Amino acid sequence: MKTLSNSRLTIQVSPHGAELCSIVSGGKEYLWQADPAFWKRHSPVLFPIVGSVWENACFINGKTFRMSQHGFARDMDFEPVFESADEVRFRLSDNEDTREKYPYAFVLEIGYRLKGSEIEVMWQVTNPSGEEIHFQIGAHPAFYYPGFDAASERRGYFGFDRTEDLQYILIGEKGCADVKTHYPLRLTEDNLLPIDTHTFDRDALILEGSQVKEVTLYDNDKRPCVTLHFDAPVVGLWSPPGKNAPFVCIEPWYGRCDRVCYGGEFKEKDWMQHLPAGATFRGGYRIEIR
Repeated sequence: MKTLSNSRLTIQVSPHGAELCSIVSGGKEYLWQADPAFWKRHSPVLFPIVGSVWENACFINGKTFRMSQHGFARDMDFEPVFESADEVRFRLSDNEDTREKYPYAFVLEIGYRLKGSEIEVMWQVTNPSGEEIHFQIGAHPAFYYPGFDAASERRGYFGFDRTEDLQYILIGEKGCADVKTHYPLRLTEDNLLPIDTHTFDRDALILEGSQVKEVTLYDNDKRPCVTLHFDAPVVGLWSPPGKNAPFVCIEPWYGRCDRVCYGGEFKEKDWMQHLPAGATFRGGYRIEIR
């Protein structure tokens, strides 16, 4: 486990999955601590897919590949490649095992940098091959509900950098998206989305099309606690349905699960990233502790 600290934050990152495992500020833990009774992860990186593919099958250049939800990177050991007082970076390259699930060559680097009260999460995907590759990448950080009370239905609020005409879609069959129905995101008079024990009864709320670039988690008294800043075109909001879990996830995605019944080519999936031979993709997001 790698530890970074400054005067505001202390974080820990595991080489397994290059996963952020702890965010402590003012003696308080902000990141979910992976109790398997609810969810066994902290903040996995999703690569080379986000969410599920229909029937767990991908079709690439006329061949069928099997890939489970969110891909394989979160379950692999990364190599530490850089470490300083305020930054750490890890690397994963394709190998024989990854090519059985995903036939492309890649170099994935994941980094974390402290800047005051913010954590900069950095993703870099390089294509070392002579052909175009296709991938998705996303975040899945889980944050404790501030002042969680299991006996209460209230969990807090979400706030956004845009407040008009927001809409979301839901998960349909087999973990894939129902893209036919869009629902309005109904905010309060002060432009917040209340969160309660029923908000995620139908699984994740998915906002796509770059509708928002910031999501803030507020406590029940409408005080801001954590803000995520991102450029990703899709963001998912999720807590395990029906579990009364003490956490919620705010998930910037450069990708999304398949639409229900999708049977097309992998490269034509919704929100797919395309990387030419020899090129590099850079993305990520920032976590601000308020």
